[in-house]
Amino acid sequence: MNISELPRRALVALGLPAVLIVLWWFLSANSTSFFWPPLSSIVEAFPRTWTADPILHDVLPSLARLAAGYLTALVAGVAAGTAIGSSRTLRALTEPALEFLRAVPPPVLIPVIALFAGYTGWTAKVIAIALGCVWPILLNTVEGVRSLDEVLRDTARSYRFGRAATLWHVVLRGSSPLIATGARQALSIGVILMVISELFGANRGLGAAIVQFQRGFAIPQMWTGIVLLGLLGVTLSGLFRLVEHRHLAWYRGLRQAERGV
Repeated sequence: MNISELPRRALVALGLPAVLIVLWWFLSANSTSFFWPPLSSIVEAFPRTWTADPILHDVLPSLARLAAGYLTALVAGVAAGTAIGSSRTLRALTEPALEFLRAVPPPVLIPVIALFAGYTGWTAKVIAIALGCVWPILLNTVEGVRSLDEVLRDTARSYRFGRAATLWHVVLRGSSPLIATGARQALSIGVILMVISELFGANRGLGAAIVQFQRGFAIPQMWTGIVLLGLLGVTLSGLFRLVEHRHLAWYRGLRQAERGV
């Protein structure tokens, strides 16, 4: 990317959020509603609410559970998706069950998971996040592996690639654009489930803190939790884009070559 384009890209990326913040600020400035406080009150409450203690005991554990569940789903989804996508028989056997399971909304499973794994502790929350995140990764991996050009597999066989080399350099590399698409969708699902899983029997965590603020009628503090969730979502999305940009550079180059750019 040309350095001279950075100001224009920054303006495009930050323009709409800046406009929305300005609108929120002025539209809520004279608000007397208890549940819709002025944005200035929320901004003032933010540093008083999210001090070192809640960040250490609420935010970081929530992020750690999100990371554990998301990485579990990533490994399981890519492994199962590669196996299913590589075998027509396995795909035919599993497709009805996959369609049934992915149709079940993940939040519905949280109380069921908690019955078996317990309402407190990390296990139920990590399982809930992993079960919600695994479907977009798995299904996109199946589609990515299934749609690989057979010429690539034939070329690998011609060059006498071993199974491990074929899997790594042909199958996973060739399907990585779709795997990345599924992983990006799963990240937003993981953030949602991170919050929802903490609404059931948890006394610490970002979701639990927001609920406690709401139950205690600490409305500006509740809004600061929602704003913090949004900021975390933007940060995680930015980190994902950085990783994706680095590992899919070959794909962007291929698309540009196909378009004659």
